[in-house]
Amino acid sequence: MAVAAALAQQARFCATLGAPFTGALCRVLATAVPPASRTGQRLAAWPGEPMTDALPMRLTGALHWLVRGGRAPGLARLYPPAPMPDDAALGAALAALFADAAADGAVSAFLDSPPQTNEVGRAGALVPGLLCVAAATGLPLALLELGASAGLNLNMDRFACDLGGVTAGDSASAVIVRPHWQGPPPPAAPLQVVARAGVDIAPLDAADPAVAERLLAFIWADQPERLERTQAAIALARRHPPPLARGDAADWLADALRPAEGVATIVYHSIAFQYFPPAVQARIIAQLQAVGAAASPARALAWLRLEMDDPANPALPAIRLTLWRGEGAEEHLLGHAHAHGAFVQWAGPV
Repeated sequence: MAVAAALAQQARFCATLGAPFTGALCRVLATAVPPASRTGQRLAAWPGEPMTDALPMRLTGALHWLVRGGRAPGLARLYPPAPMPDDAALGAALAALFADAAADGAVSAFLDSPPQTNEVGRAGALVPGLLCVAAATGLPLALLELGASAGLNLNMDRFACDLGGVTAGDSASAVIVRPHWQGPPPPAAPLQVVARAGVDIAPLDAADPAVAERLLAFIWADQPERLERTQAAIALARRHPPPLARGDAADWLADALRPAEGVATIVYHSIAFQYFPPAVQARIIAQLQAVGAAASPARALAWLRLEMDDPANPALPAIRLTLWRGEGAEEHLLGHAHAHGAFVQWAGPV
């Protein structure tokens, strides 16, 4: 029952985020997985909380992976850009897929790992934060990303960003980030990144074709713009490999957070902090506060985040910036954004 409820909740979530096909797939999956199948047995014995473990996304990711790999031709005929199928057609295609022992086993095995989408569209909410720091400090930037996944957004200064008419990054880039912008534009400041590094508990190597396919599989099949943007970001990461470390975010930050003179260091994360254990969260905050207390105008520190942490607006991730430059912590709620970066509601510059 818990799995069915999670799939129903995910179906509603997909519908609100413009993914009707993936929503329908979740809705039908709630009753379409045979209990005797390997996948059905795994779902019945799932040890954790299905929504917390992103089990619906693991399932839809597994199916998309099979479709993209040419291993589920019956289901593939119903996938976008095909016309939206009805539930009966989806149910029949899923029944045939789970009757195939090889496909059933592949779905079951795919459930082992949690999703890592490394959503490139979130750069539409993060890059304006970088512009705010650059404008406020007049310094080049050093980027430190927590929960970096494959590190695609460590290259966000190399994306072509159009942020309410303010352009940033590389205008010739194939990675185009153009969120629907609401509110005043962000500051039009020079964006110069002089250092970058990231950490993840399970970092992904985008240069590995199998890893890249897994990343793409977790993107909803009815959102081709997200797929194209991520493919372009993977290609960019192969040309400019992001420096990634494997480890605990707080442990890594204790070594990596060494602000340099003449640089503004930005620690950032997007839809990641909520997955860190409370003790890790507390250590990260304490480290930022301690290093921030020693900041100066020529050695600034910023903490930029896009997280679901605004009690006044729980449905949308908040864009927050804490800036230290020798006058205590300056707290700013910069705005809110769509979870995949489709739109940004900007509150105003720092």
